[in-house]
Amino acid sequence: MVKKLFDKLSFIETQYEELSRKISDPDVIADQEVWQKLCREHSAISPVVEKYREYKKNVETMEESRQIMDDSSQDKDFRDMAEEEFYAARDNIETLEEELKVLLLPKDPNDDKNVIVEIRGGAGGDEAALFANSLFRMYSMYADSRRWKTEILSASEIGIGGFKEVCFEINGHGAYSRLKFESGVHRVQRVPETESQGRIHTSTVTVAVLPEVEEVDIDINTEDLKIDTYRAGGAGGQHVNKTESAIRITHIPSGIVVACQDERSQGKNKNAAMKMLRSKLYEVAERERSESIAADRKSQVGTGDRSERIRTYNFPQGRVTDHRIGLTLYKIEAIMNGDIDEIIDALTTTDQAEKLKTIEE
Repeated sequence: MVKKLFDKLSFIETQYEELSRKISDPDVIADQEVWQKLCREHSAISPVVEKYREYKKNVETMEESRQIMDDSSQDKDFRDMAEEEFYAARDNIETLEEELKVLLLPKDPNDDKNVIVEIRGGAGGDEAALFANSLFRMYSMYADSRRWKTEILSASEIGIGGFKEVCFEINGHGAYSRLKFESGVHRVQRVPETESQGRIHTSTVTVAVLPEVEEVDIDINTEDLKIDTYRAGGAGGQHVNKTESAIRITHIPSGIVVACQDERSQGKNKNAAMKMLRSKLYEVAERERSESIAADRKSQVGTGDRSERIRTYNFPQGRVTDHRIGLTLYKIEAIMNGDIDEIIDALTTTDQAEKLKTIEE
């Protein structure tokens, strides 16, 4: 193992032992806020320490087995057994080294957060709006499979069951880590129900996945906001047309506009709109930060830019292709029903491999 990685692991193990001592200290336990913070830190590095100790145990086994193998005074069967243990430990060490490298990769601070997903119909008119609804259903079913909660924040529907745009929140631990590579242009190729001659149409939908941002993550000056109320339209019964419960917030410095009308209460709509605004402002700040770093290598999974075509859903051929990693799966029905873990796992593995190259170089 590279010496600098070994030194880092030794340091983390020392840090882990110190944290273990502190969280068992009655004086620390008495201060629940401090104790909980230390417990989170302890839990975060625990997988690394456990894997490192397993690595060290295998190194020790390998060395002991080597000594027995080299000792001619030992019984042959005993040396043969030691040889088997030697090669087993060596194989384990190679695997553990790779696992440790992945565990040591810099963690995305947003990975554990909830997400706000925006889906907008692009080229293709009604067919794009219908596919926007299909993607919303796909992500909702995926969230259900992981027992996450989905809540629509705002939506603009068309009469035939599609969305011009829909913004929704997915609440669940690690939601951002699983969905962050979904941002970009999703292309669909299929025969629309309204197509009488059976011709295949190509439409596009844009998806943006934003980490949910708390008030402490980004500061918004209320003087920079223009807040308008208006009567909600669309589905929702008579109530939406009688009261000005819908909220539109304009962030004057950036020009970002968010609106929410799905809740019956003006206060709830305002809270939802502010949640969307914080996430959008955070996204802009993160993009500016990333551009200023000007990384030499772009990850194969892409920049997350909404203009980038990332995936094609070809219904006549029953295939889904992710263009960033060249992955094609012939199970479009299962994927549209929320079975997208295979795609997400492949994207995550590719991203980790690219980051590992950077570390090793």
